[in-house]
Amino acid sequence: MKYIICGGTGFIGKELTKYWLQAGHEVMIVGRKQPEVQTSQPKLSYHTWDSLAANPTPAEGTDALINLAGSSLSQRWSPSGKKAIMQSRLETVTAAAKLLKSLQNKPSVVIQSSAVAIYGTSLKDTFDETSQVHVMDFPSEVVQTWEAAADDAYQDIRLIKLRTGVVLGNESGAFPKIKLPYLLGFGGKIGSGKQWMSWIHLADIVTLIDFCIHNSGISGPVNATAPLPVTNEEFGRTIGKVYRRPHWFPLPAFLLKAAVGELSEILLEGQHVIPAKALEHGFTFAYPTLKPALQQLKSQ
Repeated sequence: MKYIICGGTGFIGKELTKYWLQAGHEVMIVGRKQPEVQTSQPKLSYHTWDSLAANPTPAEGTDALINLAGSSLSQRWSPSGKKAIMQSRLETVTAAAKLLKSLQNKPSVVIQSSAVAIYGTSLKDTFDETSQVHVMDFPSEVVQTWEAAADDAYQDIRLIKLRTGVVLGNESGAFPKIKLPYLLGFGGKIGSGKQWMSWIHLADIVTLIDFCIHNSGISGPVNATAPLPVTNEEFGRTIGKVYRRPHWFPLPAFLLKAAVGELSEILLEGQHVIPAKALEHGFTFAYPTLKPALQQLKSQ
């Protein structure tokens, strides 16, 4: 099969690219510019939006387009930062839509990255794909706008909006930052510790993307989270147990807010999200519970 990955040099994109190349598939990585470091493999190619706008032929006959591109939320949310976060997502959706319109043989499915932030935050509610969108802060506003743009852009193609939680991997994402205080001996709960963390192992989000592509009955929102979310307190205690480090040094909410401003909402608020659609269609998680997921990451 042949896949286009927008954001293929990012955290999830790299792992997805490796997974498909190992399976013998062809992968095209597309971005605003060519990456400085490129992996040399016969079935892997790199393209820019401008080069494909001038000549879309390399993208003909693609089986699926996966859009993972977008500026990280893990930056200070200044007015300019918020603008960059929003624009990076909308611009990539627009560029992908233009490419699809130019193709004679279009892919049958688009996987559009999204996030569980679209549900808003709650200490008591449980969310699945049937839950209402609740715009209550900057992250939920970004995701709602992002999904609306995707709905408008990818018409007449099966669209999967992959609502990701916290993706656990060693190389990038949130986990290296979360575990660092524990490795230094100063780990503990953040704020009240009662806020929910809906997480997923990097290996599971990769296989879930592949699963969604191959199951034509799946469309619309898909929660990319493990079946058993945990509270921040439980997450921290599990890190402590797996890495044999103390869980004792709490980080008060006011200190986090003073340090990173509005960005603190990501760590101080949360959602209890269930991957109902994936489970209903028979997807099997390699890491449905947290401790084995962390043990696997430690073993790498």
